[in-house]
Amino acid sequence: MSDALVTDLYEVTMALSYLRESMTAPATFSLFVRKPPPGRGFLVAAGLEPALDHLTEFRVDQADVAAFAEALDRPYAEVEPLLDLRFTGEVRAVPEGRIVLPGEPLLEVTAPLPEAQFVESYLLNHVCHQSAVASKAARCVLAAAGRPVVDFSLRRTHGVPAGMQAARLGAMVGFAGTSNVAAAHAYGLRAVGTMAHSYVEAFGDEAAAFRAFARAHPGPVTFLVDTYDTAGGVAVAARVLRELGLQEGCAVRLDSGDLGALAVTARRILDRAGLTGVRITASGGLDEYAIERLVESGAPIDVFAVGTLVGVSADAPYLDAAYKLVAYDGRPMMKLSTGKVTAPGAKQVHRGPGLVDTIALLAEPAPPGTAPLPRTVMTDGKRTSPPGTLSEARAAFEADLAQLPPTARRIRSPQMPAAAPSERLALLTADVRRQIEERMRASQ
Repeated sequence: MSDALVTDLYEVTMALSYLRESMTAPATFSLFVRKPPPGRGFLVAAGLEPALDHLTEFRVDQADVAAFAEALDRPYAEVEPLLDLRFTGEVRAVPEGRIVLPGEPLLEVTAPLPEAQFVESYLLNHVCHQSAVASKAARCVLAAAGRPVVDFSLRRTHGVPAGMQAARLGAMVGFAGTSNVAAAHAYGLRAVGTMAHSYVEAFGDEAAAFRAFARAHPGPVTFLVDTYDTAGGVAVAARVLRELGLQEGCAVRLDSGDLGALAVTARRILDRAGLTGVRITASGGLDEYAIERLVESGAPIDVFAVGTLVGVSADAPYLDAAYKLVAYDGRPMMKLSTGKVTAPGAKQVHRGPGLVDTIALLAEPAPPGTAPLPRTVMTDGKRTSPPGTLSEARAAFEADLAQLPPTARRIRSPQMPAAAPSERLALLTADVRRQIEERMRASQ
C-alpha cells in the first residue's frame, strides 16, 4: 500500500476541490496541542522523523488515484487531477526530544493548499501518538528517581509498529533498554529480558528451569521468581546463583503481588545468601504512579520494567491536538468555534531560561535572552539536514529536563501554563477576529 493512501477521505475530496478551483496558493497549517492530559506538567515532542520521511517520499501515483476513485465511487478521470501530487513545501518543527507546552506549534507546514491539506491525518497520527507515549515514558523516568527503567511493552502495544515506536521513544527519554529485539537491533539499544512463567512451568521445577536458563543465556541472568511462591522462588534462585557462581549483573524479577513488600523479602533472602550484588527487577502493571509509590516507600527495587500502561499511554492515550489553517494566500486565518479558537498566522516559539516560552508571529523579533524552539527542517519538499538521531533527541530531552521547574517534575503536578502569547500576536488575533465577525454580519 502506498503511503499516499494513508489519508482521510475528506482530505482527498478537499484537495481535489482545491485543484479544481485553482486554490493552490501557499497555505500554513499549525499542528498544536490545545491542552495536555490532566495532571501532566509537560509534553515531549516526538514523531517528527517519520513525518518528514513521509513528506519526502509523498507522491500520488496511478494506483493511488484508482484507489481514491473507488473510495469516492467516481470515475478515474474525475480524480486524475491528484495524479503526481507531491509535497513541495516548507516545514518548521520542534525537534524530537524537546519539552513543549500547550498551545505551542509542534509543527507548521507551509505549502500549496492541496498539498498541505492532504497530509493532515498522517502528520497528526505520528506526532500525536508518539508525543503521548514519549511523555508517558518520560514521567516514568522521573518517577524512578535515577533507577533504570526498561521497556517490556511489545506484546501489548496497538500493533507491532507501535511496539517499535514505544521502544524508540523510551530510549529517547532515558530508558535503559528494551525487550523488543527488533527495536534493539534497529536503534542500537540494549536488549534486556528474562523468562516467562510458562518456561518455569514447562520444567516443573524452578531449580531445573533456572539452571537450564543459565546454560542457554550468554550473560548475566534474570530469574522470574513468582510462578508459584515468591519467597520460595527467590530462595531457589539464590541457591542456583550461588551454585553456579553467578552474581554480578544478575537479578530476580518480581511480576505480581505487593511488589514493595515482596522486594523487601527478596532483598533479605538475597543478602543472607551473600548475594548483595544481585538486583531486584519489578514488573507487572507499572507506570509512573506505581513507580513513584514504590520509590517513596523505600522499596529495594533496582530496575523497573514497564509494559502495557506505558506502551499504550493508558491514562492518556490521545492528545487534544489539532492541525489548523492559520494563513492562506498571504492572509491570516483563524477559527472562532466555541472553545476551539485558533490564533492566526505562522508562528515561532521563543524559549527563555527555565522553559519560559513566548508564542510570537514568525516575523516578530525574538525577546532578549531567548532562543527559537521550532526550526526549519524542510524546504522545497526536501530535508534541510540529515535525519535527527536518537542520541540527539535524548540529549535535547536531558537538556530541557534540567531546566524543568520542580512543580512540573512532580507526577501528580498541576498543568504548566500555556506559553504566553506576544503582544503583536494578541493584537493580530483580535484584529482578524473583528474582520471575520464583520464579514459574518455583512453576509446575514
